[in-house]
Amino acid sequence: MPSNVEKVTAKLNDTDMILQWNIVSNIDNNTYNYALEYRDEPVNCINCIAERNEVTCHISALIPGTNYSFTLYTMFADLRSTGLNFYNMTTLSDITEVSVTRSQTDLIISWNKLNNNDIYNYTLKMQGEEKHFTGSVDKLTHTYRSLTPGTEHSFSLFTVVNNVISTGYSFKNVTTLDCASFNWIVTNSSIEAQVNGSTYVTAQNSTGSGQSGSVDGNRVNLRDLYPGESYTVSLFYDLESQRLPQCSHRLTLVPNSVSHLRCKYHSGGYGLAVIWDLPYGVVNMVQVDVGKQSFNQSHSSENPIKLEVKGLQAAQWYEVTATSFSGAMTSQKVSVNCQTDPAGVIAGVLVFFLLVIIICVAVFVWHRYGSAKHNKMPKPSVESKVPNKNYKYVLIPLDKFPEHFLNMIRDENRGFSEEYEDLSSVGIEQSSVAALLPENKDKNRFSNVLAYDSSRVHLTTNDEGDSDYINANYMPGYTNASRQYIAAQGPLPSTVNDFWRMVWEKRSQVIVMVTNCTESGRVKCEQYWPLDYMPCLYGHLLVSVKSEDKFPSWTLREFNVKNKTTSETRTVRHFHFTAWPDHGVPTGTEELIQFRGRIRQHVESSFSAGPTIVHCSAGVGRTGTLIALDVLLQQLDKDKAVGISAFVQQMRLSRPLMVQTESQYVFLHQCIIDTLQPKSVPKSEPLYENSDMIYVNAIALREYEK
Repeated sequence: MPSNVEKVTAKLNDTDMILQWNIVSNIDNNTYNYALEYRDEPVNCINCIAERNEVTCHISALIPGTNYSFTLYTMFADLRSTGLNFYNMTTLSDITEVSVTRSQTDLIISWNKLNNNDIYNYTLKMQGEEKHFTGSVDKLTHTYRSLTPGTEHSFSLFTVVNNVISTGYSFKNVTTLDCASFNWIVTNSSIEAQVNGSTYVTAQNSTGSGQSGSVDGNRVNLRDLYPGESYTVSLFYDLESQRLPQCSHRLTLVPNSVSHLRCKYHSGGYGLAVIWDLPYGVVNMVQVDVGKQSFNQSHSSENPIKLEVKGLQAAQWYEVTATSFSGAMTSQKVSVNCQTDPAGVIAGVLVFFLLVIIICVAVFVWHRYGSAKHNKMPKPSVESKVPNKNYKYVLIPLDKFPEHFLNMIRDENRGFSEEYEDLSSVGIEQSSVAALLPENKDKNRFSNVLAYDSSRVHLTTNDEGDSDYINANYMPGYTNASRQYIAAQGPLPSTVNDFWRMVWEKRSQVIVMVTNCTESGRVKCEQYWPLDYMPCLYGHLLVSVKSEDKFPSWTLREFNVKNKTTSETRTVRHFHFTAWPDHGVPTGTEELIQFRGRIRQHVESSFSAGPTIVHCSAGVGRTGTLIALDVLLQQLDKDKAVGISAFVQQMRLSRPLMVQTESQYVFLHQCIIDTLQPKSVPKSEPLYENSDMIYVNAIALREYEK
């Protein structure tokens, strides 16, 4: 009978064993074989190799965390040894790679199953709470919800097989923060706040420079920053050699006040030259108030800066104040009292006496000669301008439109003039009672552009004293859809919150703006969105700029709008055409047609729940032209015909002065002809100047100046 193997060594993992032993020696150098059994059953040794004096046996497909008892026999002829008994236990590995997705209140723990083996089960512990998982899926995930922002949590992940549990893999993580929830104290050189869940802070401007440091005692204290500069403040949490980002916030420092504010005589005593030195730091604009007048002076590289103010009274004292602006941040006001040149008063008195003498002479001559002659002349007949009630608004087929266009432009656009004149009185008999109520008068930018009662947009009133009025009307669309658009005036400072209420309540997802905030030095529309990427609160709606893409003639923005009452968030697209002069038309049709195409493509692809809001300054001229162009191009595409005059009439029944000038009316025809024949039809002559004036609401303007 041969001898037993003296010793067996083993290399182990979860499912495999590699056994090695030395061959049993004998005097006659006979070759022995070996048999390995587990519970009296032969063991399949894959890759069983005998090299020189050593035998290697590889056993696979074992169960992790299991104790195996083997017997190894030495075989010769028909005999075998008594057998060597030995024990080996397979290991139980741990998960060592875990991914954590973080938010303010949730932590999502994810890991892949171990060794791609379904036999493993898993136990996840957090602060005594256990969660059990089976290994039947490739990716295992668990979400811890309703956690406190900025809090650290400890976890342990165990593998389990046959009720045997591994030593476990321990790790930590922390929930993120909402930077906007902290009370940030901003001065012209520092940023301070009391925070939690943060150990490190950085502040960087657009050039990448700034400051950083530890958060000591939950206190952020950043000093020696650049006045008026905008900084991205980011909070971090240091955890086990990792610096985890917690949140970021865009803050603008208070700009420095202007220095050496002073005045000089100007404009012959009827004006002042206001002069000041640029302050240290970033200043985007300086607002200068002289009496009741207000002027905005953009940033300039010249130093000192001079602003010429005209239209003042001679020999009068005026309080002149200057305020620096950087984004939405303002400096302290600097004031100085200045007197206009008194020399002009003397000249004014002389001119007054001369005018009195001339007027007296003119009155005497008229009474002596003119009145007698006037009484002898027959009174001229007065023609009443009654619109042609029988005017027919017809659809013109696209193949007939070029001929129609050529007929209309003959004799210096005589056809356009007559057709546009027929539209002048459409809708003017309608009432605007709500717009003229005392509590609503100041909400109208212009005193003769008032929302008709029949089609005006009603806001929801929740509290006593709320008004449902906003200067906006529903507009018809293609196929006579009565509420496809809302035509609105550009918001005033006092109606910005009402504007966003309208966007939210009417579920509008598209805003089209066809004016600039300031044109020719005059405010045409209050900027109703944040100046930068820092969210702004309008009433109970928090608006933030998600993206901004600028093109030569327009800018596309995307806003996130969050209702602070319900926590609901919506996305609103902002299409802003910047190359359209007030009371006029763009220099060409191509860019506006392309701009309208971008809007139409988005509206049709996003299935917007509410009407498209279109506004300029008054909400009638450029607004009406853009809405008409959108509807007419749909009509042209689907009906192969257009009725421009018919649709302008429909719009004027919903809101006054839609397509405000004759030049805009001709421009609509030019857009259609350029769409049909972009290369063959010559451009029209320069279009008419505006003849239909709108009158600024003096009460609202005074309120704005205050």
